[in-house]
Amino acid sequence: MTLECTQPTPMILTLHVHDTRVPDLVRADHLTFDPPVPVTDYRDGFGNRCSRIVAPPGALRISADAVVDDSGRADVIADHAKQLPVPDLPEETLVFLLGSRYCDTDLLSQTAWDLFGDGPTGWALVQSICDYVHDHITFDYQCASSTRTARGAFDERVGVCRDYAHLAIAFCRAMNVPARYCNGYLADIGTASSDPRDFHAWLEAFLGGQWYVFDPRNKTPRIGRVLIARGRDAADVAMVNSFGSILLTEFVVRSEEVAEAAG
Repeated sequence: MTLECTQPTPMILTLHVHDTRVPDLVRADHLTFDPPVPVTDYRDGFGNRCSRIVAPPGALRISADAVVDDSGRADVIADHAKQLPVPDLPEETLVFLLGSRYCDTDLLSQTAWDLFGDGPTGWALVQSICDYVHDHITFDYQCASSTRTARGAFDERVGVCRDYAHLAIAFCRAMNVPARYCNGYLADIGTASSDPRDFHAWLEAFLGGQWYVFDPRNKTPRIGRVLIARGRDAADVAMVNSFGSILLTEFVVRSEEVAEAAG
């Protein structure tokens, strides 16, 4: 990506592959800055690796190139996973039951119970939520909005992958299932899709004592999902937080399958 700044501008970048996938890195995803800038890394409150910089005036190009060794297995399906009663949930999951910037559960709680209250619980509940969201929202890059909330996505019925994730997360939380927002790389491995694959957003739901991946944008389990960051919603895992005015002039992401080298 290339960012244009009119003055020195502090930034927080969340661009590194998540620590849970670092052991799988064949070639590390070192960030390269042109022109070079000092970088300080830290872990945020959700365990994501973040980078602090001060961008100079003018154009700053940020790039990375990594290779990740993936299992080749699709997202796990665990339809036996049960929903835990709220009193039995681990304390660290409770924050993911609460409303957040983009997941306005207070505005969607009654709707969630009207839609899903008489249905199954556990895995089947979360899957039915994702199926509903997949069918309710029309995907359209031209309708992307940085301010659209889950309620906005429900009302407008249009959006991008983050809107699918926000609405599904809000419904899950309203139904007392902890759910957290995730972003990362997603290629088209094993699919016939012609959609561009780059940065993608999905969710993880806490069922049966562990977190599972759900993707309301894609109904089919996917191969080669590479996590970058987790949080309550997109506000916690923005790729770039700038403390001053910036202009994004270039943004290119490639997420592609690489054939295994001989030997």
